[in-house]
Amino acid sequence: MQPLYFNVGSGMPVMILPDVKTHLDGHPVLTYTYNIFKNGKHGKAGPIKQDMQLTKSSNPDYMGYITFEEPGKLFSYTADGQQDLNSGEVQEIIETITHYRENPSLWEI
Repeated sequence: MQPLYFNVGSGMPVMILPDVKTHLDGHPVLTYTYNIFKNGKHGKAGPIKQDMQLTKSSNPDYMGYITFEEPGKLFSYTADGQQDLNSGEVQEIIETITHYRENPSLWEI
C-alpha cells in the first residue's frame, strides 16, 4: 500500500503510512495501523525511507497512529509522537482513511 497525502483541520498537510499486521489469539484478527506524519512538503514527500517505521517515535513530524480492528471496525488513536492531533483532526483522518478502505481502487499502486 502506498502512503496517503491530504490536509486536515485548517489545512495541515499529513502523510498516512499504512501498516498491516496479523495477530493470533486463538482466532485470527487483522489489525490495520496507520502511522500519521505531518507532511511539511505540502504534497507527496518523495520516496519513503525504509527505516521510517523504525524511527517514527524520534521523527519530529510523527503524530501517532490510528488502529482499525476487524471485525466491527473499531478504531483508536494513540498520540505517540512529539505532536498531538485534536479530536476534530482525528475524526477527519478516520473518515478519510475509512473512505479509502471502502474504495480500494483509490489507493495508488
